[in-house]
Amino acid sequence: MRFALAPGAALAGYRLETHETIGSTNALALERAAKGEAGPLWIVSPHQQAGRGRRGRAWATEPGNLAATLLIRPDVPLREAATLGFVAGLSLSDALNAVMPDEKRIAIGLDGGSVAGGGRFALKWPNDVLADGAKLSGILLESVVLASGAYALAIGIGVNVAHHPDDLPYPATSLRALGAKVDAAMLFLALSDAWMENIRLWADGRGLRDIRQKWLARAAGIGAEVAVRVDGAVLRGMFETIDEDCRFVIRLADGNTTSIAAGDVHFGAVASAGASPRAGD
Repeated sequence: MRFALAPGAALAGYRLETHETIGSTNALALERAAKGEAGPLWIVSPHQQAGRGRRGRAWATEPGNLAATLLIRPDVPLREAATLGFVAGLSLSDALNAVMPDEKRIAIGLDGGSVAGGGRFALKWPNDVLADGAKLSGILLESVVLASGAYALAIGIGVNVAHHPDDLPYPATSLRALGAKVDAAMLFLALSDAWMENIRLWADGRGLRDIRQKWLARAAGIGAEVAVRVDGAVLRGMFETIDEDCRFVIRLADGNTTSIAAGDVHFGAVASAGASPRAGD
């Protein structure tokens, strides 16, 4: 499979490294950074054997899917760079809509959450892309502190293009299952192009307000019942918005709101049930 960068990305100095099979694109990117690679560098493969998701979970990338990691050294504090996960989600959403422009406009939250207004592909806080309510993609940011005291950031994006797992506790899908005639190379070309537009909008964090508004327009589950697992506890309420720092804002039963910086979000049946969401969900 021949991967290529979008012309605008290449002109901006982005580079591309491809592998037919790889252990983990994120792991390799961080190794490159430790050895002096400054980026911006995309590391891409259609088959990842040791991929990882949030909180140490595995992420399967069967042959024909897309595993892509962008290695960069942002010129902002690491806390601000964490919002690049939202830039990545928007970029993937833009890319998906570009390669599937004529698809019906429907997107629902995971586990049957509420309708979102951003087309077939919806964004689930903090790092998932959904298609018709099922998980299509996950995004993982990892960083490494360098000898100089600076840091490098690996933005990993995994997309179910040709295959999706069927043994998960929540719905998952792939582009092939959705009837799309798109391969990993086509999607990556669109992704590398969409990234350029959204990273310019982010503007070293100065454009975070615009990123937030764009993300909210595609968010899954706003106004829906939600359960959020945070450090072993479960908070239940209604998903109200994301705040100025892109933290998840939940309105509790007593009417108060709280902002969550990290946690596992569950909509629909899981949120409504009395039992706590499983840690691995």
